Amino acid sequence: MKLASSVVGSLLAVVTCAFVVAGAACSSGGASDASGDGGAATARDGSGGTYVPSADGGTAFHLDVKRARTASGADFSCALLTSGDVKCWGRNDKGQLGIGDKNNRADNAGEMGDKLPAVSLGEKAVSIAVGWYHACALLESGRIKCWGQNDSGQLGQGDTKNRADDKDEMGDALPAIPLGGGTGTAKKAVAIAAGGYHNCAVFEDGSLKCWGANLYGQLGLGDAEPRGDQAGELGDSLPFVDLGAGRKVVAIAAGNFHTCAVLENGALKCWGDGADGQTGLGAAALRGKNPGDMGDNLEAVNLGGGAVVQVACGGFHTCAILGGGALKCWGHNDTGQQGQGDTTKRGANPGDMGAALKAVDFGNGRKATYVSTLYDHSCAVLDDGSVRCWGWNNAGQLGLGDKETRGDAPGEMGTALPKVDLGLGVKATQLGVGWDHSCALLEGDAFKCWGLNWAGHLGQGDTATRGDGPNEMGDALKTVKLTGP
Repeated sequence: MKLASSVVGSLLAVVTCAFVVAGAACSSGGASDASGDGGAATARDGSGGTYVPSADGGTAFHLDVKRARTASGADFSCALLTSGDVKCWGRNDKGQLGIGDKNNRADNAGEMGDKLPAVSLGEKAVSIAVGWYHACALLESGRIKCWGQNDSGQLGQGDTKNRADDKDEMGDALPAIPLGGGTGTAKKAVAIAAGGYHNCAVFEDGSLKCWGANLYGQLGLGDAEPRGDQAGELGDSLPFVDLGAGRKVVAIAAGNFHTCAVLENGALKCWGDGADGQTGLGAAALRGKNPGDMGDNLEAVNLGGGAVVQVACGGFHTCAILGGGALKCWGHNDTGQQGQGDTTKRGANPGDMGAALKAVDFGNGRKATYVSTLYDHSCAVLDDGSVRCWGWNNAGQLGLGDKETRGDAPGEMGTALPKVDLGLGVKATQLGVGWDHSCALLEGDAFKCWGLNWAGHLGQGDTATRGDGPNEMGDALKTVKLTGP
């Protein structure tokens, strides 16, 4: 069985996100590729869809969402196989592995490959997203199922009971989340993102719904009430997120307490907790918590021109790739996760954004093609297939053979930032960044994980940390085994 994609666990989707679109969880896969001058964008998920220029110089909406293939949670990892099966391993105290117990997996030998049970979902999955302690799968039917922690209703079951921490709670026993459609007919979801304790789904018409925790307005509904923790709050009772007249969502990402959406015109809007500037609005304020915060009143993030092609939300910071491959990050920066060679917060004060916000320097003209971030470190795939990581490095999550933080002091970025050694001739295509570990999806559909490993979330059958010392990366770092004896 061939590995198609992976989602890694540790603090948001998430994904993804989902991751997400992944995920993150919160790292979420971008939905579009755009021109650097802010012109018409081309959406790519392998089918080559496009945004068609309109007569007034804008763009006509054509949804072609890139399915989330990597995301992040807290010390657990998940993978989507080409068969449509989902497998998760590592920490399992909340049932986040979807197996029906609370036992960690892959912290001992003999627990991976065919011995690791697939998550029982009742049908094939096409995308996954991972939050801090929960995970979600987008199914072939367009329905969504989530499992693991549920203290804020993030599983969408109208209660706060965890799922998959006991037997007989998965498969047909786990209902799909009722998301409604506004007309009594359920819409099909095409993308998902998992935040710390909330999730979002993009539908085939570009509309958006979010549910779960909402203390900071991260659901974008003009209040601070959680959704999904009580009966009667979902389905057609769950409002759509208003991002402005005629606006459509093409990609979504969720952080710890904030959410960001890429729109059909290449603009980026973020809402929720902005105390560290992670919403990029030039003010340390909440958005989405009060009436009148959303819709046309929510301004787009000023990134200095050019369309956004991918966004990833960390715990308290955000990164976005612009057309042309420039990568910009803003928000919390105490460990250099912005990649600016300092620890200055950006995005919370007037004048922080726009042209004043510099792109991350990778040296030699290298451009970013994929970005993932979760808590206090960030990673990017570059246009040559190499991986660079920067920020917090307490457990080798930067994959550089030491525990030295990068990006928080001058002279640490550009050509001074080493690439992650994944093996001779190995190239990456996507990433899933966890709290203090990282994973790379490689060409050929294998993947490798490094960093902290106390719960077995690197998938190696032990609890040994990797990437914090010499001779632990490159060909010495084994790929994760999900099938076979």
